[in-house]
Amino acid sequence: MAGDSRIHMDHDMEIGVTPSEVKKLPKHMREAQIPTDRTHLIADPAKKPRQRYVQKDGKCNVHHGNVKETYRYLSDLFTTLVDLHWRLSFFIFTLVYIINWLFFGILWWLIALIRGDLSHGDEEGWTPCVENLNSFVSAFLFSIETETTIGYGFRVITEKCPEGIVLLCIQAILGSIVNAMMVGCMFVKISQPKNRAETLMFSHKAVISVRDNKLCLMFRVGDLRNSHIVEASIRAKLIRSQQTKEGEFIPLNQTDINIGFDTGDDRLFLVSPLIISHEINEKSPFWEMSKAQIEKEQFEIVVILEGMVEATGMTCQARSSYLDSEVLWGYRFTPVLSLEKGFYEVDYNSFHDIYETCTPPCSAKELAARLRDSQLFPQLSLFSPEPRHHSQNPPSLRDPLISAEEKEMTAMTATEEKGEAEERGSETINGMAATMEEKA
Repeated sequence: MAGDSRIHMDHDMEIGVTPSEVKKLPKHMREAQIPTDRTHLIADPAKKPRQRYVQKDGKCNVHHGNVKETYRYLSDLFTTLVDLHWRLSFFIFTLVYIINWLFFGILWWLIALIRGDLSHGDEEGWTPCVENLNSFVSAFLFSIETETTIGYGFRVITEKCPEGIVLLCIQAILGSIVNAMMVGCMFVKISQPKNRAETLMFSHKAVISVRDNKLCLMFRVGDLRNSHIVEASIRAKLIRSQQTKEGEFIPLNQTDINIGFDTGDDRLFLVSPLIISHEINEKSPFWEMSKAQIEKEQFEIVVILEGMVEATGMTCQARSSYLDSEVLWGYRFTPVLSLEKGFYEVDYNSFHDIYETCTPPCSAKELAARLRDSQLFPQLSLFSPEPRHHSQNPPSLRDPLISAEEKEMTAMTATEEKGEAEERGSETINGMAATMEEKA
């Protein structure tokens, strides 16, 4: 038993499954558990790990270099400020206000210097442009008080300074524009929809197994918040290298993976975790790929979940990806939804858990051909070309793989039936020969 469990663990490590993610089979599956072929080719060269195009957290692993037309970023200044990192945003936020206060402080100081308020401000009968403004520091403080509308009441503009009145109007207008722009940038940055995407979960692994007599590629998505994503939709892309018939090499070719676009299954009601399924049919890029071929391929599946945030109405997008080593053949997801007294409960501790299930290693194309053959010739097995017992109910994809003992019993029965047929045939021939001799 210890050796058997060690073999199971070694196999899980080979295919990239951590032991904590693979749980024991559900109760209804334990009775039909049948050993599968776990052999692999030792001589096969180790496959190089693929560089991710999209990280697990949704960030795109693409860096833009040699961008010469940098002026395009300034043409959309608001978006540029919103896209900056937080440390740069705080630095620019502080720098803009300080520069604005300094600029108008210098103008107030120049007006006072030109009018002579700095030298004659203490004389009786002299009316300055701004009372109690006698230095550059006081001019800078008056600029801050004017733009922030603090109004301490110590420094105040007089009515005998038309240039000061004009400057006061200009500072009030420009100050309002600066406030609106900077506060708006900070508000949009705080309420960015990508922060809402942090509570949208994707399973660590994608699996391939049989569902309704067809091979399907599946992964799980979930939402941790009680506020729902409105009009949620999901789509997937297959990214891999491709060479055209003309010899052109495309390093990151993108191919759509149909996960219910034609049937409407891509529109999600994401209240509880859902298993998203891609049926591997004739239009699927995995149609002719068997288990062995998928293990040799290098590809990446990018998953994109979009919707509107219920609280703000802003569009939210969450992304994740699965490398070829993270697509496991012959597994299913452990159920996470249970019925409690008066409500449904979701166990997120089992969100990423999977268990192994009986899945034929052939491609979906070969499996469909075997299914058609089984409908035409019910005595043929879908999973094995060896003969089986005839029964009233034709075999289906839901039947488990036949064991070695069943194969031996079937072969022995077929041999006995063949021997009996040969004996009956020889008896018939001998009887016909005797009849012909009597007539002669």
